[in-house]
Amino acid sequence: MAASIAIITSQAFSLVNFRGPLIARLVERGMTVFALAPDYDDEIRNQIKGCGAIPVDCSLSRAEMNPVRDLADIVRLAFLLRRLRPEMTLTYFIKPVMYGSIAAWLAGVPRRFSMIEGLGYVFMDDIQGVSLNRRFLRLGVSWLYKLALACNLRVFFLNDDDMDFFLRKKLVAARQIAYIDGIGLDLEHYRLEPPAAGPVSFLFVGRMLREKGIYDFIEAAKRVRRRFPEARFVLVGGVDCNPGSVREKEILSWVRDGLVEWTGNIDDVREELRKASVFVLPSYREGKPRSTQEAMAAGRPVITTAVPGCRETVEDGRNGYLVAVRNPDELARAMIHFIEEPDLITTMGCESRRIAERRFDVHAINLTILDVLGVTQQEGARGG
Repeated sequence: MAASIAIITSQAFSLVNFRGPLIARLVERGMTVFALAPDYDDEIRNQIKGCGAIPVDCSLSRAEMNPVRDLADIVRLAFLLRRLRPEMTLTYFIKPVMYGSIAAWLAGVPRRFSMIEGLGYVFMDDIQGVSLNRRFLRLGVSWLYKLALACNLRVFFLNDDDMDFFLRKKLVAARQIAYIDGIGLDLEHYRLEPPAAGPVSFLFVGRMLREKGIYDFIEAAKRVRRRFPEARFVLVGGVDCNPGSVREKEILSWVRDGLVEWTGNIDDVREELRKASVFVLPSYREGKPRSTQEAMAAGRPVITTAVPGCRETVEDGRNGYLVAVRNPDELARAMIHFIEEPDLITTMGCESRRIAERRFDVHAINLTILDVLGVTQQEGARGG
């Protein structure tokens, strides 16, 4: 039985926001948890310690692919894991999955697990097609995925489409697959809230990326405001180092024009969800978006695209609407439907909460993860 685990990511904040309940449950079961990330600050470091885990700095870039640096990161990570000597690793996000899995194999970590939370920018198709550079990048990433996932005992998937993609491309073996319905939420943290009074408001939460559908959101907002100038449109999230990121000055120009409000990054989205009427995510593809699950738990109807990851969160016509991807006209029509029939905001919002309670309870999902990891209450206690 494993008595220690190293959780490896490229973003320290996600260890608290996305993995906090899982870390707490692992610690409860007697595990020593090493939380590896490259970008700790004092606040997140203290929050990780508060969860009972040990924060560990590592070298791992998040976005750009640099073969020399990436190879050095694998070697450094392997030496770090050899020093920590965990009995298992759990990696998530693209680079940690690829490089963390290889490093854990090199370090001789006995049990290695990964989680695929989406295909990422490299596998997204542009309207103009796929550039030659991205084709080469896909080949490289696919090769690294195949090599890395072969090092894993099991691989978690959050939606059927990503699972089928990896199987079809022979990047993972069927025997390795474990399925979970998203990473889940603490439903006590996100309470059902009645929609705020006032003009109907549409909320987008996420990184300001083209592939999140941010330009479609803006174009739809322009169409809606021509008929309903009092409608509000709110963006929550920051610009990103990702190649698909929108520039800050462009977002500020939308704000100056009075088209949207922009909060930037915030630590807690609950207040913005409380003030919102409808949650909107016109993304091109997702794993299973945490932001949508948060909105559903708070009792907000959802408008999202009929694409992998997104379509699994909405029962069309029951707790929101599914629209065609890259289609601002259809997105605007769905928004207008809520303005013209505001009672739907409450009825569909209540359905969102019911679906969240049935499918996205983090404690139930974590029990599945722990079972796949082989961490039991009795054995974990003995291991500690």
